[in-house]
Amino acid sequence: MPPPEDAPQVTAPQDDNASTDENARHARKMAKKKAARDKIMATKEGDKGLIIVHTGAGKGKSSSGFGMILRCIAHEMPCAVVQFIKGAWDTGERRIIEANFSDLCEFHAMGEGFTWETQDRARDVAMAAKGWEKSKELIRDPSNRLVLLDEINIALRYDYLDIAEVVAFLVAEKPPMTHVVMTGRNAKPELIEVADLVTEMTMIKHPFRSGIKAQPGVEF
Repeated sequence: MPPPEDAPQVTAPQDDNASTDENARHARKMAKKKAARDKIMATKEGDKGLIIVHTGAGKGKSSSGFGMILRCIAHEMPCAVVQFIKGAWDTGERRIIEANFSDLCEFHAMGEGFTWETQDRARDVAMAAKGWEKSKELIRDPSNRLVLLDEINIALRYDYLDIAEVVAFLVAEKPPMTHVVMTGRNAKPELIEVADLVTEMTMIKHPFRSGIKAQPGVEF
């Protein structure tokens, strides 16, 4: 027979000892992780200017590069951007940097669009060469903490630039404390070989395949 509705509710007592034991186990586990992490960190010495490559078919390569540019700006570190290929686009990144942070970040839009838009290989090659000359100038300047070469991998992929020349320059002439970030699909193996950090963005789903065009605030 069920208890009457107005009968007092009885709840099972909490096992305070079990809760205390679980917290203690967690604390011991985290202490071991911290000790292991501290041991690893003790082997790391100094700083280094990195060659960073963001590649792959997935979205986020340029976005990640611009995220690092904003970090540099937040730390008041001089930096610079050279945009290859899509330099003719009116992007949100370009607007905000040029309007608010031009004293800390040089922004050079050197491209005229993707090759299927220009339909002029000679012009594409000339613009890529101009962008690379500006890139070398900015990288050689040791006051620039980070230089973003946005979509340079596309220019390299189509052989608008000589990959051997680009790699040789980065290895021989990049100042020791300057970071260079290079974005775009299909990064050349030679570039991956000399890079310190390589991330491949993998596409799992993309709205373009569902008929949704590129949108401001998301793609540009």
